[in-house]
Amino acid sequence: MTQEEKDKVERVASNFQFEGKLMNMVPWGNGHINDTYLLTYGIGKMGYIRVILQRMNKNVFPKPVELMENIVNITTFLHKKIEENGGDPYRETLNVIPTKNGMPYFIDSEDEYWRSFVFITDASSYDMVKNPEDFYQSALAFGKFQCLLADFPASELHETIADFHNTKQRLVNFKKAVEEDVAGRVAEVGEEIQFVLERENEAGFFTDLIEKNELPIRVTHNDTKLNNIMIDNYSGKGICVIDLDTTMPGLAVHDFGDSIRFGASTAKEDETDLSKVSCSMELFEAYTRGFIDGCGGKLTRRELELLPMGAKMMTYECGMRFLTDYLQNDVYFKTSREGHNLDRARTQFKLVADMESKWEQMCSIVEKYIKF
Repeated sequence: MTQEEKDKVERVASNFQFEGKLMNMVPWGNGHINDTYLLTYGIGKMGYIRVILQRMNKNVFPKPVELMENIVNITTFLHKKIEENGGDPYRETLNVIPTKNGMPYFIDSEDEYWRSFVFITDASSYDMVKNPEDFYQSALAFGKFQCLLADFPASELHETIADFHNTKQRLVNFKKAVEEDVAGRVAEVGEEIQFVLERENEAGFFTDLIEKNELPIRVTHNDTKLNNIMIDNYSGKGICVIDLDTTMPGLAVHDFGDSIRFGASTAKEDETDLSKVSCSMELFEAYTRGFIDGCGGKLTRRELELLPMGAKMMTYECGMRFLTDYLQNDVYFKTSREGHNLDRARTQFKLVADMESKWEQMCSIVEKYIKF
């Protein structure tokens, strides 16, 4: 950190209800959206306490006030539920630290929005699945998230990103990007474009079910990657769902599907050797078992039956989004090399094809764990 950055962070921190003397600050995590810092405060003979301080990215989340209203309402609800169940609400959900004037966010002189959370000690998050047990624990935690929020009125939440998992609209955006070809890249990705178009009749699968009221709208996380679960360092249990920025009304099958897309793949999201990319049925089964266990019977049988479709649709949608961004000259997702988004799109499409070849097996695994 530069001295200028340190001074800025310290000025911002002085506006929050932090106790003790600021001893240290370091950039924290590897998120691609917000700027995050870990601050350590000395509190005399009591030792040290640590907090997370974060600048919200208004380019991605243009309505930070609404976003924070969502987070405060959700975490307050979870805090009470966890307490009622005999759990520890200071480790099992995020806890917002207010500013000195009682607000859940601070606006600095540059009109940037900042927020703070209690740091969850003795717990870690992982970017890659190390073993089926870790994946099971993440599934259990995301399923429990669904269970605890089953009674929360989803309609009261703001939509932080419009049409986030509207695959039908994503397809419209994709076709527009192909037609405009602003980066002159369409000619080189004919095979990938064809892959998307061959499945365009499936793009409206879930939006059609929503319109027919065949699936319930729930509180959903919408970014259910493994690294958004804190796993206790000692017990190995998944204890807390973090990064609630995209928590809004949605479908439980989308949350399940995004986890499978990211965590059940045998390769990294940007792997260039597609022979390494497949959907592990061992990991798919571990996650399915954990998610259904965690949901505690709150999902309908129809939702559970559609979990494989959720996995396929989220993978298809994400691949489409990566390819759209590539065609638009990489304006949304951060890239670190030429063709990065194209590599990401190709891994997703390889996963979709692999899921299609294992479809009966995926459906059988899900049916195995449906308890009614």
